[in-house]
Amino acid sequence: MDLKTGDVFRWERTFHEEDILQFAQLTGDQGRHHVERDEKGRLMVHGLLTASIGTKLGGDLHYIARDMVSEFLRPVFSGDTVACELTVTEVTQQEGYKQVSMKLIYLNQDGKEVLTGTSRGIIRD
Repeated sequence: MDLKTGDVFRWERTFHEEDILQFAQLTGDQGRHHVERDEKGRLMVHGLLTASIGTKLGGDLHYIARDMVSEFLRPVFSGDTVACELTVTEVTQQEGYKQVSMKLIYLNQDGKEVLTGTSRGIIRD
């Protein structure tokens, strides 16, 4: 893959109640805010489930993360649609792999940032 600094990738998904409850079961994170509805009838999406949009993009690139830093800015709820925009900030060719750095910005359906992050890792040649 010919990956270069400045390349941008995007993916979005809508979170459904079933997604949240399955993630709670899978991870064991059964915090009340994830399994009991709020005053508007919504469940709060797990932060790591929200961040998984970025892992989908990384998987498409065959990216192996070495570190990931996330800042969770506002909650995401069942019914919300979140888009992740991944921007490649650095690519350094090494023998047999590329070192890659990226920044990620997650926006909800209202255009508000819900999560930002960075990651460093590799892509094997």
